[in-house]
Amino acid sequence: MTVSERVKQLVVLGREHYAKREFDQAERMLRDVLAEHDKYADVHDMLGVICHSRGNFVAAEHHFERALELNPSYTEAALNLAVTYNDRGKYDKAKEIYAKIKAGPAGLGPSLDPFARGKIANMHAAVGEAYADAGLAREAILEYQSATRLCPEFSDLQVRLAALHRQVGDLPAAKASYEAALAARDAYVPARLGLGITLFSMGDTTAAEREWKRVLELDADSSQAKLYLRMLERSRTQPPPQAE
Repeated sequence: MTVSERVKQLVVLGREHYAKREFDQAERMLRDVLAEHDKYADVHDMLGVICHSRGNFVAAEHHFERALELNPSYTEAALNLAVTYNDRGKYDKAKEIYAKIKAGPAGLGPSLDPFARGKIANMHAAVGEAYADAGLAREAILEYQSATRLCPEFSDLQVRLAALHRQVGDLPAAKASYEAALAARDAYVPARLGLGITLFSMGDTTAAEREWKRVLELDADSSQAKLYLRMLERSRTQPPPQAE
């Protein structure tokens, strides 16, 4: 079947609107394309992203699967499908997709490079933040754990995961996440501040003081570190309560 000039133009315009994040206009044009010609893998991928952005994971899954039927080596569609499977609780299917991507040419497309890993990690983080905004901290933690497993060197994601652990009262897990952030980026001030708070909450004031002093070495103007250190000093100079 030959592709009409109208369809070709709709594809071009749909891609342009999609690139500008003008999803309403893009969707109208891309659906018009499918009504006449269902052979563009990237049209399905774009529609999948649009559906996913609106929380319509069932439709997103359909489009990403169709994109891979049309082009089994379409790595971006595979990544998007894996994330969507996770969103729908189809964890085994998501793992299968990840395995195929990592397998390289014998599996699905090129091997999982740092850019692809980062993209998936940030997608997990975005879903995690949506859970956190809805007050579902434990669900958010699962998404951030997936993100940090993919990219443990992303210190900002480790810090966000640590904060969620603190929110649910899991201080040892928070400590581990802050330490992971610092293992990747020793001078990352938010991680040292948070680690100090966690250590203080765990009763280790000496270690907390060490972290906050290290923050001041890195950022002499850190008002938070100064405040915490003054708090420690006051707590040490206050006389103990007298027994009645």
